[in-house]
Amino acid sequence: MLIYNTFSGQKKDLEDALLRHGADQNDKLIRMFVCGPTVYDEPHLGHTRVALFFDFARNYLKSLGYKIEYIQNITDIDDKIINRAHEEKIKSEVLAKKYEKEYLAVMRALGIKGVKYARASAHIPEIIRQIQVLMEKGFAYQISSGVYFEVRKFQDYGKLSKQNLEELRAGWRIEPDPEKKDPMDFALWKFKKKYAAPNGGEPRPDGREPSWKSPWGEGRPGWHIEDTAITEHYFGPQYDIHGGGMDLKFPHHESEIAQQEAASGLKPFVKIWMHVGFLMVNGEKMSKSLKNFTSVKDFLKNHDAEILKFLFLQNHYRSPLDYTEVAVKSAGAALGSIKEFLAKLAMTKGSMKHAVPTGRQELRIMEQNDKKFTDALNDDFNTPAAMAAVFELINTVNQKIWSLDKISAKNLSKWLLEKLKILGISLKTEKIPAKISKLTKQRELFRSSKQFSEADRLRKEIEGLRYSIEDTPVGPLVLPSD
Repeated sequence: MLIYNTFSGQKKDLEDALLRHGADQNDKLIRMFVCGPTVYDEPHLGHTRVALFFDFARNYLKSLGYKIEYIQNITDIDDKIINRAHEEKIKSEVLAKKYEKEYLAVMRALGIKGVKYARASAHIPEIIRQIQVLMEKGFAYQISSGVYFEVRKFQDYGKLSKQNLEELRAGWRIEPDPEKKDPMDFALWKFKKKYAAPNGGEPRPDGREPSWKSPWGEGRPGWHIEDTAITEHYFGPQYDIHGGGMDLKFPHHESEIAQQEAASGLKPFVKIWMHVGFLMVNGEKMSKSLKNFTSVKDFLKNHDAEILKFLFLQNHYRSPLDYTEVAVKSAGAALGSIKEFLAKLAMTKGSMKHAVPTGRQELRIMEQNDKKFTDALNDDFNTPAAMAAVFELINTVNQKIWSLDKISAKNLSKWLLEKLKILGISLKTEKIPAKISKLTKQRELFRSSKQFSEADRLRKEIEGLRYSIEDTPVGPLVLPSD
């Protein structure tokens, strides 16, 4: 199993890359952390691409015999949440809980399981302890606005994203805090702001902004520190896989490395860094800030969840993916062709005049494509190549599908469903409504008596009810047309 490590820029054998957690050094345990959402708005398809990929990765690694401990954080303390709450005139905790609930509902709708969700607000003591360690070791300092990590003290800062820090400093566009030692120093703890009183008088803290007591003063954590405090609490100072979107490499993941390695003195903080490519719209990253996003809720109103999974699987996880309605329709059509193939296999009865047992031949086809499928997934989760192996089998078998014997058809169906399950795709059995079945039978009677104009009329009526009908050597095949 080869996995591409963003840090090294190379694929490496998973077994060689993993930490060994057990006393016997062969416990097959993988600890995986993935950056989750900042809950200030509806979850969109960009978040979903990350969540669905790592759900698939978890399930595939489990199928290889690994035990997976998988944690995803939920950022429920953040400037974006506070600002949005101010706009809506509600407490930030109320806003965060609302959108966290929506995010978790979407994850359930997509069938994502096996994740332990960890809220930032539930780990304040761990965050404070880690900041204290950084202060004691001389990597952090306090000024009037809060506590900051001193980037120049950590010589390896920039090693993940390969950034030239001097060029970044020279091009710094945000007016720096004059108290900070370096414009790149980032907040570990932000002191609670005070706002002007409505009728003059002393500035007062705003009750809508969350805060906690700390050794340095009342405030809240910075963005980066929540993740390392959470992972150190559950996994210790080092673990196996850290995942997230490509946009998080810098500064978020870079800052995580600096915090944890500075606090523990151990390297590497993470053995394998994995980053999912952007979901693009008209050449730009899908994001809330650009207001070019499609919410998952809106997508699921019009499309089945399996279509979304299929769309993402057709593209390698590290590559950018351009989201268009054309791409969605194409994914739906491809999924429909799989459903049609399975329906044909179910109809095969081995009763045709020229039907012959094809056990050896179909076994060879399955073995060839099974190897291609597994080799693809073992090569850094190459789902497009794995899907190609599936369609290669379908195209080969479709040429002679009506000459299959019943046992061969059953074996092929079982193989295909197993591969789809590995990919996380679950196909529902399509139940044909009684009215459609009745019309189909009436049409068959007209066809058998050569009343073709009446048969065509019923075909159009069936199609008008959004079902397709195909005449096959073993009878009519009826499927939903959407």
